[in-house]
Amino acid sequence: MTGATFLSYVSGHLIPDSMSLPPDLHASITAAVAARDADRFCALILPAVSRTFALGIKVLPGHLGQAVLDAYLLCRIADTIEDAPGIAPDAKGVLFRDVLAGFDDPAAITRLVAGVQALPGEPAHLMLVHHADLVYAHFAELPAKTREVVRTWVTEMVVGMDKFVHRYPDGIRIQTLDEYKEYCYYVAGTVGYMLTDLWFEHAPSIGRARYEVLRERCRAFAEALQTVNILKDVAVDAEKENSIYVPEELLRAHGSTQGHILAPDLLATNREALGRLIDLAWHDLDEARRYLLDIPRRAVSIRLFCLLPLLFAYATMRDLVQSTAMLVPGGTVKISRREVKSLLMAGPMLVMSNAGVRRLVERVRRRSFELAFA
Repeated sequence: MTGATFLSYVSGHLIPDSMSLPPDLHASITAAVAARDADRFCALILPAVSRTFALGIKVLPGHLGQAVLDAYLLCRIADTIEDAPGIAPDAKGVLFRDVLAGFDDPAAITRLVAGVQALPGEPAHLMLVHHADLVYAHFAELPAKTREVVRTWVTEMVVGMDKFVHRYPDGIRIQTLDEYKEYCYYVAGTVGYMLTDLWFEHAPSIGRARYEVLRERCRAFAEALQTVNILKDVAVDAEKENSIYVPEELLRAHGSTQGHILAPDLLATNREALGRLIDLAWHDLDEARRYLLDIPRRAVSIRLFCLLPLLFAYATMRDLVQSTAMLVPGGTVKISRREVKSLLMAGPMLVMSNAGVRRLVERVRRRSFELAFA
């Protein structure tokens, strides 16, 4: 569950992410590959791996939108490598190194494309990694300074992913709250810094002073969404990814263990063990709201890009604190499709008003927000 997951946070609420490729989309992507059309390939593969993020990216203009798109796809490539089952850590490490070397060395991109051909995974993700060379070609079209911002933070993320893959070769098992925070920094905090650096470069309304203010809260903004994702998908991560992010020390303090995190007879105990992470999520969400409100209203596209996942996160936390579904095999916590649609309508209407955003967030935090015509 990496930064790619953070960036596509809203996907799991509206349309299932990581779907098989529909025949018509597969044909269009194949045609783009045959034509070596990097721009078209990236535009088409994005909704295949995250449909709702494809909606969000449309609000970001020009090189900023392209930079966030390419950064997302690069993170998703690394994420697919990290999540591939049955692949030894050292083999993943080789692929990680080629992901990073590909920023400078065409031979590394060739090795990467060859190396990922045998990876298991979902069809859309495999289509992306099999044609990673087109993502690098698209990325190369960006201005040099923009490329350096993305490269810096993607490198930081991938180094952290490699560290955790080698630390836990048989599946991630976070041991302490400090280690949990370290993990979240690598897979989400890095994205918060990257996005904020990109805002500063591309948004004229974000000057040096405002940038420094945003930098103070950008990590909390990103990590809030990551923690909400982890909390709502405890069972999904344990069963499908063989990863448990709830720290062992928290579970043991309440009389449980990671090996019993989905045990029916320990449901109440395991729910109590989530308390520290729930408190952390609420704290970071409130910091994330301050981050959003610190973005100048003239940067409307950036505010909207940040607002929607924040609203979904607040709504999810509201439901999560009253639920144990995430601790039941096959369970997760999802807000209703009607609420998702309602927030997608209300968010853009209020995004330029700080007072309006505050009221909407407080409303969502208290109870479900569903418009009659949604």
